[in-house]
Amino acid sequence: MFKPHAPVLSLLMTLACATLVFTDPACASSAAAAVPDRVELKDGSVLFGTVVDADGGKVIMNTAFADAVKIPQAMIESLRTETPMRLQFADGRVLESSPIEVRGEQLVLGGGEEETSYSFADLVRVNPEPWELGEGYHWTGLASAGFSLAQGNTENSELDYKAESIWTGLHDRVSLSLIGEYDEVNGRKNAQNWIARGKYDRFLNGSPWYTGANLSFEQDEFADTELRTYVGPYLGRKLFSDSLLTLEAEGGVAYVWEEFFVAEDNDYPAATWTVTASSDYLGENTRLYFNQTGLWGLTDESDVLLNSTAGLSFPLILNIEGSAEVIWKYDLGAVENVEKLDQTYRFRLGYRW
Repeated sequence: MFKPHAPVLSLLMTLACATLVFTDPACASSAAAAVPDRVELKDGSVLFGTVVDADGGKVIMNTAFADAVKIPQAMIESLRTETPMRLQFADGRVLESSPIEVRGEQLVLGGGEEETSYSFADLVRVNPEPWELGEGYHWTGLASAGFSLAQGNTENSELDYKAESIWTGLHDRVSLSLIGEYDEVNGRKNAQNWIARGKYDRFLNGSPWYTGANLSFEQDEFADTELRTYVGPYLGRKLFSDSLLTLEAEGGVAYVWEEFFVAEDNDYPAATWTVTASSDYLGENTRLYFNQTGLWGLTDESDVLLNSTAGLSFPLILNIEGSAEVIWKYDLGAVENVEKLDQTYRFRLGYRW
């Protein structure tokens, strides 16, 4: 019996599908799905692939040579896709359409008599996730640890740990974090220091501004601090939201209670601030970051406390990452015989989701 070779069989199937494309819906659907999306740039370049998202004024496209190619919307002259997509606009509207075209500054949906157009600049997201439509939250987080052991005349061991979890919704955000270290010398605990924080943010009508409140607990045996607690509101703003630079700043007030192991306990009102910045400048999967929280006493100018962290995280395998960071802690009102500035270098391995 004659058996056609694979290339011949493939050609026969293609011709059969082409013959039936107008009569067989399944074949027609398959042919349409094979048509790649087309993006023409204002400089005349043309890209073929699959449009998968739009975010921060950029269209994201998977191509044969690279995934997640980010194309600024201002550089796009025309675009066409036959794939049905859900489109989210700046005013909150969500529309589903096929085909979709970009002609100049207009986003054209549908075809024929049902064709409608919208401003391309108003496109916020392609195929938004449920949380981006106000349904539930997007959960991200990090759990990491570092360990060091020294043996000789003395045996020193140190465990550093860090965990953070963030739930982001369309209208609000909840953040929890825990950072600490546990030290032993010759089998006896030398120090157990930690900072636990909780924050709640409420976004203001889609603007970059938000209000919030935080609650913080801290123990630092090196600095004679048995427990420092503060709670208070703040006003924040997203200054930059691009992956190249994400920057948020917050300012507010709080009331502080300090309990010491040796020194006299203290409490006072304070001004507070937080700065959070990150960047993928060194590569899409790397992260340069800087975080700072500050307290400035309103009744005693010596009550100034700064916690600053600068670091670099980088992927290792799957969702496991390494990070190297420097931590500065400055306490102008440190008790007697305690240094005002404490500087620590750390390397961690962690899992990010």
